[in-house]
Amino acid sequence: MKKTKILAAAACAALLAFGLFGCGGGDAKTDSKTDAKADAPKTQTENLRFVTGGESGTYYAYGNVLGQFATNGDYGVNVSALAGNGSQANIQALEDGDADIAFCQSDVLAYAYDGTNLFEGAPYKDFSIVADLYQEQVQIVTCDPSIKTVADLAGKTVSVGAAGSGVYFNALDVLGVYDLTLDDINPVYQSFADSADSLKDNKIDAAFIVAGAPTTAITDLSTTKTAYLVSMDDAHVDELMAISPYYSKAVIPADTYGLEGPTTTVSVGAVVIANNSVSEDAIYNFTKSLFEGAESNADAHAKYKELVIEDAAGITSVPYHPGAAKYFEEQEITVGK
Repeated sequence: MKKTKILAAAACAALLAFGLFGCGGGDAKTDSKTDAKADAPKTQTENLRFVTGGESGTYYAYGNVLGQFATNGDYGVNVSALAGNGSQANIQALEDGDADIAFCQSDVLAYAYDGTNLFEGAPYKDFSIVADLYQEQVQIVTCDPSIKTVADLAGKTVSVGAAGSGVYFNALDVLGVYDLTLDDINPVYQSFADSADSLKDNKIDAAFIVAGAPTTAITDLSTTKTAYLVSMDDAHVDELMAISPYYSKAVIPADTYGLEGPTTTVSVGAVVIANNSVSEDAIYNFTKSLFEGAESNADAHAKYKELVIEDAAGITSVPYHPGAAKYFEEQEITVGK
């Protein structure tokens, strides 16, 4: 009897060591619960590389806010905001597999999808829309009060952005509806900051700057010289939108730069796009974080206040990612309308 008890105890100890079961009714129940909890599937966190813009620009600052909110929230994504070199380079990063999501102007993403302008003859279609976040206005700035319309740029020295940039094609579009070409002006190819410096030094007469207003380059210029924005008339705005539907009519309020009156122009969207290889769940969760961040994190960046869900779902030139479309449909909004 004594030998039997010793053998039974030894067997129980051996079984406990291998974690098969506990000796005693109460312990067996507790261990069963523990094992079930340990075996439960864990939520998978997906890493997303978010290429934005230059470190001094809105894309980079806003992208970091969006990435941190998504990462720190319970969204199942870890979003790393990375510096980028603008819309064309960001699309190239997606194509090369160096990014998962990216900021891009609505006109440039249309160029890529259709294989025109910056992407002439080399269309890239392996990407889709996440959301249109805010508008970037085409701002024509001058320190010459005699330049009141786009037509007045004829014969003037005008910065049209870096050669081959998105701004360059915006300038061509705006000039074109006024029957002007680069041959009708003296074009120079400068960044926003260099354009502002050239205006300060009277080296150019006007500059095209495409960015969300207020734009630092124009604000800084206004501290040293009297700056003006050139308005477009409604007829030419309508003509441009008919030709290129990625433009929208925009009005810059007078108090944006302390001007005498509002400025009518056109704008393009600042859009988040995704490589089509990114999972539906990851983009759904990231899209959800955008709008929940706008509600609970609004003070983190001023551009949150410009996020309108109907506008975010309104891009028509490129399809929406299935994850984004799923989120919008849950909000009873059909994408691409």
